[in-house]
Amino acid sequence: MKPDISSRKDIKYIITKFYDLLLADKKMIPFFEDIVAQNHLEEHLEVISDFWNDILFDTNTYTNNVMKKHVDKNVFVAFKKEHFTIWMSYFFKTIDDNFEGERAHNMKNRARSIATVMELKMGVYQ
Repeated sequence: MKPDISSRKDIKYIITKFYDLLLADKKMIPFFEDIVAQNHLEEHLEVISDFWNDILFDTNTYTNNVMKKHVDKNVFVAFKKEHFTIWMSYFFKTIDDNFEGERAHNMKNRARSIATVMELKMGVYQ
């Protein structure tokens, strides 16, 4: 039996492994080229870990607007339905390969909800 997510350290592990998959995917790398080129990947992983820590553990460390960040990025690199599908598959795989339990389930449910709202806000239909 796998453990449930129990700490920010677990979240950072998930986010790091998830980004390993994203950055190895030719269809996904365009969304992260500026972060990698500016050598800001580690900082980015910390920010994303803060975001998920706030969601799963009801903390208050993430101070950005996640929706605005993605809407702004969409102007330069257009999100398509397939990008959300890939994102979800890698995110779920990373969680499922390493964790199970209530928080793991909640993380996947929240990811699904966030992706749906982003798709609607960005007008992603195909």
